[in-house]
Amino acid sequence: MEKPNLSYIQSMSKGDKLFEEKLINIIKDEFPNEKKIYYQNYKSNNFKLAAENVHKLKHKISILGLEKSYEIAVAFENNLLEGNTNLGQEFESILISITNYLEKL
Repeated sequence: MEKPNLSYIQSMSKGDKLFEEKLINIIKDEFPNEKKIYYQNYKSNNFKLAAENVHKLKHKISILGLEKSYEIAVAFENNLLEGNTNLGQEFESILISITNYLEKL
């Protein structure tokens, strides 16, 4: 599984360590809640709302520099909008990997 690359956050912060820390804290604070809501919508077969949650999660995936994971999230979001759950297991693996990573920060 792809590992987060914080160079994107570092480039966004332009050397401002406080800004970099705030971006990381936003992800750490928002990611678990958005993930929980995604699971609720996905498990209740409300794929349109689940796709909206994937949309929010994919931005955090992008900020973490996970390019391949971002591409999977984009494809999965589109699949969900069509009522298709292909890539669900791959997206699940991404969420688990990010959760494990964030717990270590």
